[in-house]
Amino acid sequence: MDVENDVVVCTPLECESLEEMVASRPWEKAKAEGADVVELCIASMAAPYHSHQVVDQLLERKTSCYCLLQMQPQKIQTHDGCLLLRALELDVEFVEMDYEVYSSIHIACSAPYDKISTFIITHKPSCCKVLISMQLSGQIGTFFQVACEKFAQPFKYQNHSIQLCKRWETFSRKACRYNACMQSTGADVIKLDICVDYITDLAPIFTVLTHCQVPLIAMAVGSSGLISQLLGPKFGAFLVYGSLGGKRVPGLPSLVSLRQVYKLEYTNADTKVFGLVSNPVAHSKGPILYNPTFRHMGYNGIYVPMLVDDIEEFFETYSGSDFAGFSVGIPHKEAAIRCCNEVHPIAKSIGAVNTIVRRPMDGKLIGYNTDCEAAISAIEDALTERKVSSKGVPHSTSSLISGRTFVLIGAGGAGRALAFGAKYKRGQNYHFQQRDYKRAKALADEVSGEALLYEALETFRPETGAILADASAIGMEPNSQQSAVSKALRAYDLVFDVVYTPRNTQLLKEAAEVGVTTVSGVEMFVRQALGQFRLFTGGSGPEDFMRKLVMEQF
Repeated sequence: MDVENDVVVCTPLECESLEEMVASRPWEKAKAEGADVVELCIASMAAPYHSHQVVDQLLERKTSCYCLLQMQPQKIQTHDGCLLLRALELDVEFVEMDYEVYSSIHIACSAPYDKISTFIITHKPSCCKVLISMQLSGQIGTFFQVACEKFAQPFKYQNHSIQLCKRWETFSRKACRYNACMQSTGADVIKLDICVDYITDLAPIFTVLTHCQVPLIAMAVGSSGLISQLLGPKFGAFLVYGSLGGKRVPGLPSLVSLRQVYKLEYTNADTKVFGLVSNPVAHSKGPILYNPTFRHMGYNGIYVPMLVDDIEEFFETYSGSDFAGFSVGIPHKEAAIRCCNEVHPIAKSIGAVNTIVRRPMDGKLIGYNTDCEAAISAIEDALTERKVSSKGVPHSTSSLISGRTFVLIGAGGAGRALAFGAKYKRGQNYHFQQRDYKRAKALADEVSGEALLYEALETFRPETGAILADASAIGMEPNSQQSAVSKALRAYDLVFDVVYTPRNTQLLKEAAEVGVTTVSGVEMFVRQALGQFRLFTGGSGPEDFMRKLVMEQF
């Protein structure tokens, strides 16, 4: 198979029996969802998984997809030697085996062989590729040291894209030595499996991918490992994995998203990396907006979700020009300011950034806030539209927010953007509700407002014409049945919710039921995304295209 210029996508198939394999028809499903290779784990099947008949029937089921036959270390015994030989006779395209098993375990078949490596080299047809895998757990430093010693040519640990964290400095001072045993195995492809705890643990994996002289697959298991697959082709990965049928597997994107959203065939070494820095991040709709827009505009970029715990360590690690821009989400919008070399005046006054761009000329991180204008303009336009429909075109040039009581729930990054935006538009009588009263009080003091206890929200009655803005995460999926307010909504003229998953939150549903004008967080999302796109690429985003994407996908 010619894979030099193509992204090869693989999906694992695990069935307990041949009957299940036949009934579920996973080969066809895998091909329909975009898989090039199916990884067949025979060890997951109940005995007699080593039967020739089972192998024959399984391989007969494959249609259009190539097969990767995974041999489990603990299952490599005499029968598996025969099974392996049969698979090779049937021209299976890939065989995967653990490194320790491959290099040391003895087997017996129709003829005795001292090692599996000798057996495979003797029997494998030219069309078959042998994958040698190493599965490691524990500290990433141990993994990196062992991986480099076994699989990689010497290279510099620091390249233009990635700086390794302090806990790997010991390894960065050592040259990786080429291990002669790697050549002696005759392996065609190397596969590294490791469980990562933090997204910064992926830095050495990307570095190994970039410099390894043998085709390499890097598989990072765990929620923080997702970008190991999404950015794998950029750094030279031989193959990437996706889950079948939308099954949630930590660290794996779905096959459908790989083919329809990310389209990794457009990714190369020059691709600029953008992403959402957040925790949680699974709810993000950014990838389904930015990636198609990049392609629509002919821009070589990819946008990925980045599950980040320590934002300062993240920016210290991914410090090169390839990592060009970032959306900043919960809970990092305020802390992100400390990571920036420069902060736009509006963002500085708000005390929160939602966009960070790496300036090409000097690599400095510049912080911006596109939430503020996006949220306030969405509210203003909704008020204008309502006024136009009832009284005709308004003649006043002042904001329709001016003079209105503004009630705000949440004092985080989005809440601060709304508070300062409303103040700029000359709203009045700001009231802040937050479970953390001290935090609400601090923000209220900054904009000359008043802090209220969160428990008072249901009984609070503002002046006529008030605006309620919910800048909290209440009602966000998967807790979409929750609502910040339910009993006092009739007192408001307009209700705005920053949450955009779901588009129509419980709060907005209840407000609409009592006749209150509502504004969805989707509207804010589109507007702030247009601002981000301009900052990311230096050009205006295609508003009609982006809005259509959001309305179709959200």
